[in-house]
Amino acid sequence: MKLISWNVNGLRACVGKGFMDFFKEADADVFCLQETKMQAGQLDLELPGYHQYWNYAEKKGYSGTAIFAKEEPLSVSYGIGIEEHDHEGRVITLEFPDFYMITVYTPNSQDGLARLDYRMRWEEDFLAYLKKLEEKKPVVFCGDLNVAHREIDLKNPKSNRKNAGFTDEERAKFTTLTESGFIDTFRHFYPDLENIYSWWSYRFHARENNAGWRIDYFLVSECLKDRLRDALIYTDVFGSDHCPVGLIME
Repeated sequence: MKLISWNVNGLRACVGKGFMDFFKEADADVFCLQETKMQAGQLDLELPGYHQYWNYAEKKGYSGTAIFAKEEPLSVSYGIGIEEHDHEGRVITLEFPDFYMITVYTPNSQDGLARLDYRMRWEEDFLAYLKKLEEKKPVVFCGDLNVAHREIDLKNPKSNRKNAGFTDEERAKFTTLTESGFIDTFRHFYPDLENIYSWWSYRFHARENNAGWRIDYFLVSECLKDRLRDALIYTDVFGSDHCPVGLIME
């Protein structure tokens, strides 16, 4: 089973930059998107053989997620069931026979950490949501989690120490995720691999210089560990300031 996740930073723009070429080439069983930046009816995406699920933010041109799946799920839910969090189109959950599949676009703490307090509430509520699902069956979740967990996960850790995406608070919440029984699949396979990132600023020739951050992830319930086969980061795929990431499972 092949799973793909991509923060497209505006799907309509990404479609104009080769999105469909990668989509067809990847031939994923499940293809998850974040930051679609769309409202219903703004793009008619022809994806034969896939069921499409969309969660739009109320605010236009902002956030938004989607999942395209070859297999029709048993159930679909949008958001995490908490009013404060469910206006921005950040979560879709598909239930399959033996696991839940979730795409998530974690809120950015923003410049000056203006939204850090909100981000902390989100982290606690999202983890509680994951653990509640896990009571029924294992969970696979992916997306732009807006945090580089360890110093190995970004090019310039020292100068970014207190910046959004690399604060002690955000990193600690990611550690809590892993301590709560979720595996960072890329580090599971490549614990010490350096200079592999999934996001680069559009400024300062960051991608050209590989001055990036690894903030896009696949995490899975511990009980799925024996089904993991490989984790992928498609650093040579363009179309967004993020590149796609993937997971191969048995």
